[in-house]
Amino acid sequence: MKTKAPLPLDIKLMHTVATGLFVALLLMALGAVLVWAVRLPVFAIRGVSVVGDVSHYNAITLRANVMPHLKGNFFTLDVIAARKVFETMPWVRQAVVRRDFPNRLKVQLQEHQAVAYWGTEGDSRLVNSFGEVFEANLGELEQDDLPRLGGPDGQSAMVLAMHRTLQPILTPIDVTLEQLELSPRGGWHARLDTGTTLELGSGDTAELVTRTERFVKTVTQATSRYNRTVEQLASVDLRHTDGYAIRLNGVSTVGVEDVKKKQ
Repeated sequence: MKTKAPLPLDIKLMHTVATGLFVALLLMALGAVLVWAVRLPVFAIRGVSVVGDVSHYNAITLRANVMPHLKGNFFTLDVIAARKVFETMPWVRQAVVRRDFPNRLKVQLQEHQAVAYWGTEGDSRLVNSFGEVFEANLGELEQDDLPRLGGPDGQSAMVLAMHRTLQPILTPIDVTLEQLELSPRGGWHARLDTGTTLELGSGDTAELVTRTERFVKTVTQATSRYNRTVEQLASVDLRHTDGYAIRLNGVSTVGVEDVKKKQ
């Protein structure tokens, strides 16, 4: 039985090179076809579907404001860059962008839920439920009776947490913590919806809670002694160790000793 003689080395090498060239040409052709295909107009982004807890935007407004800033088509779009574009919208806190074959985007939005104003009167900044500061058109607020908070940059979450802690303590005397501010030196200042100003002093949450609870438990007795009500308080200073000082509208200064006697 005869066996085939092995091919010379140069012939094998030629076959290998020819096969490699053929494969390379085939891959180049396929690549060219793919590049041509992904650029077809059918894959251009045509629409946006919006889901999530959205009340300030819909697909029409998003398309008008966002689409001009998106680059690429269904295949070439950078979804991370697209997410950042959506998150530049005033009420958008977080966006998740997904492709929806063949030419749409599906966007899940989480909006800021405004719970307070931030800064001085007239400031357009708001605080969301996470304690984050954001800017938005105040005319689009669903409710405008929000408390006003203030403090150093980066302290909004702390101020919101303190407001949420102190407001329930004030409920028994039927007043609302309308404003709360943290000074750069760490002092807390507040104003009630009755117009009463409160000096809460500095300290941790437990200390402020103790002072506020002491005030709530005794203030009705203190004001009734002068035939006044809580609503007629002009100011309250809670920074004293064993009591607090109050000033009543139409009454001369009431010192901390007066409150101590009522405790």
